[in-house]
Amino acid sequence: MNVIYEILKESWYIYLDVAIYMLFGFFIAGILYVAFKPEKIKKYLGIGKIKPVILSALFGIPLPLCSCGVIPVATGLKKQGANSGAALSFMIATPESGVDSIAISYAILDPIMTNIRPVAAFVTAVLTGIAQNFFGTESNPGIQTASNCSIEKGSDCGCSSDNGVVTPDIHGGKLYFRLGVGLKYAFGELLSDISKPFVIGIFIAGLITFFFPEDITTLANEHKLLSMLVMLIAGIPMYICATASTPIAAALILKGLNPGAALVFLLAGPATNAATINIVRNIFNNRALVIYIAMISVCAIGFGFLVDWIYVFLNLQASITMGMGSEIIPYSLKLTSAGILTVLIAYNAFIKFKQQSKHSTNNNISLL
Repeated sequence: MNVIYEILKESWYIYLDVAIYMLFGFFIAGILYVAFKPEKIKKYLGIGKIKPVILSALFGIPLPLCSCGVIPVATGLKKQGANSGAALSFMIATPESGVDSIAISYAILDPIMTNIRPVAAFVTAVLTGIAQNFFGTESNPGIQTASNCSIEKGSDCGCSSDNGVVTPDIHGGKLYFRLGVGLKYAFGELLSDISKPFVIGIFIAGLITFFFPEDITTLANEHKLLSMLVMLIAGIPMYICATASTPIAAALILKGLNPGAALVFLLAGPATNAATINIVRNIFNNRALVIYIAMISVCAIGFGFLVDWIYVFLNLQASITMGMGSEIIPYSLKLTSAGILTVLIAYNAFIKFKQQSKHSTNNNISLL
């Protein structure tokens, strides 16, 4: 019983640090939701092999969509004329970053990791998209229309959103109406999608903090490539969003894992999972899937070595600077933010439960 208490206590400390940044991230996400008109974006992503790739990566970086939630949007972009490289670039840039994950990175990671993460996501997305446009093909086994994040029957990606596409009609009307729609989406549908993996990620971070050896620095420093490969192998099949992966990476760094290996996990984990890999093969083709996995792996390890070199060059210790961003927030404000976030998570879980119960009841009635 004491072990459970200690794990929950460690998880609670992490939750306190990140809550206010999560709320801020969701607020920005709500504004972004109504700020972009997808039909305008799609117009620029079809012609050329490099420019559309760069534009789609820039468009995807701030959007808070998970590796499965991004699939309907990427499918829509491709069906509307975006080339394969642009669609693939969007599929990588979007789940690897996002305003919510950037906010939580600032809360519990140091400035180096916070800044290099979106840069690495952008570069990985652009290089993958360009590789696809030059070495891949436009042919595919058949693009499926995606109205939700479970593209194929039986494909469970862990999301609950009806679709990831921003509908055009929310961009009309008065400013307060559009802001209301955006905030309702951010603190409702988006929070509902992220809350489960986020809470699990916080709990895993607490487990790591409690159970892992106090210092794995020697092992990580002597076998940097091995530690990166382990994190890559662990991250590729795992379903975890960019937000949920952050406290896990932070806990590993605090235990002594080299920051390069943690960055590999932050890049590979959110961009891929078993369901997404299968969907990429169906939306594009086998060659595109090879390019997708290979480029993510190479770029993640490359940036892993780069970030390790930066810490050595600047003579910094990541485990010492970790979490400095959260120290400027008064405890009372962190506690209040944690309370608000908890209420929002509980409320959305209750609404989702009611909807599922109603749907189940209606199905039973229809069978009768």
